[in-house]
Amino acid sequence: MSIRPFRDIKRRKTKEVKVGKVKVGGNNPISVQSMTNTLTTDIKGTIKQINEIYSEGADIVRVSCPDEASSKALKEITKHVDVPIVADIHFHYKRAIEAAENGASCLRINPGNIGSIYKIKEIIKAARDNSCSIRVGVNAGSLEKDILEKYKEPCPEALVESALRNIKILEDEDFDNLKVSVKSSDVFLSIEAYRQLSKVTDYPLHLGITEAGSYLPGSIKSSIGLGVLLLDGIGDTIRVSLSDNPVEEVKIGNEILKSLGLRERGVKIISCPSCARQGFQVIETVKVLEKKLSHIKTPITLSVIGCVVNGPGEAAMTDVGITGGQKGNNMLYLSGIQSEKVLTSEMIEKIITEVERKVSEIEDSQNDTI
Repeated sequence: MSIRPFRDIKRRKTKEVKVGKVKVGGNNPISVQSMTNTLTTDIKGTIKQINEIYSEGADIVRVSCPDEASSKALKEITKHVDVPIVADIHFHYKRAIEAAENGASCLRINPGNIGSIYKIKEIIKAARDNSCSIRVGVNAGSLEKDILEKYKEPCPEALVESALRNIKILEDEDFDNLKVSVKSSDVFLSIEAYRQLSKVTDYPLHLGITEAGSYLPGSIKSSIGLGVLLLDGIGDTIRVSLSDNPVEEVKIGNEILKSLGLRERGVKIISCPSCARQGFQVIETVKVLEKKLSHIKTPITLSVIGCVVNGPGEAAMTDVGITGGQKGNNMLYLSGIQSEKVLTSEMIEKIITEVERKVSEIEDSQNDTI
């Protein structure tokens, strides 16, 4: 039982590109990305983090290649992961060539610091020869000197001009397996740049608020910036940039998409903030349930409401629901219907059992239709 979003978002139609096994743009689901923060030359540590990011629900993972040892380390890294790897390239075009030759599925290049057109053409050749896509990654903090001189400061028009200039370089080489980003740490600048770019190109757009900050402010900035654009139907793949564990970036990215009805994955918990009316400790209960149900990937809804003010109404719209009652007698709902009273001491285990049972029913039903 899923809650239908109030507004059906009509996504902007874009070209389809491939990042390894993941298709971006077109009619494909919006993908979630993150980026490792290990030393890429620490091959075991990088593999471990990539697999943690992937397990949390990332579709694509980016890895920094600042030197030759890092780009060549991709050859071993890509043997031990099941997620497409994007090589993050700055300054030296040879790192992009090495990354393409060593297993990267996509090359992220920053036009502002790669250098001459000749170097970009060499990257294009390597991408083509190795079936790599390219992301033209424009950043407000590293625009080309002539564009920055023209506009005096980073602005939406400057970011869009940089993007279009570099798209043309790729197109002139008959290369169109590309996606584009125009990021800034400023929410308003980013939103306007993406809006302008979406009107003049139909390549897939990679959304992000770059250098958004630590967990709390970064999550809020990203939710606002990405949420506004996604509501406009803009965006084909997203990355939440946090000064935190990249696993947290994936959690926030997935939650943004889930809240807009653009992705269904795992347990969606609807819970109240709690008050003096609560029949059990809502906040602690939700924390425990989030942890104990984190292994579930099948979409399912769960309401955890402390009292009868909104509890029955929320439970009527979720697969499993619990509403706080008097003297520790809480009401369990299954598929929106009252099922039985559950003591607070037994409540968490009962909810877990019912959620897992419901998941099994959903998965069995899905298998029957295949």
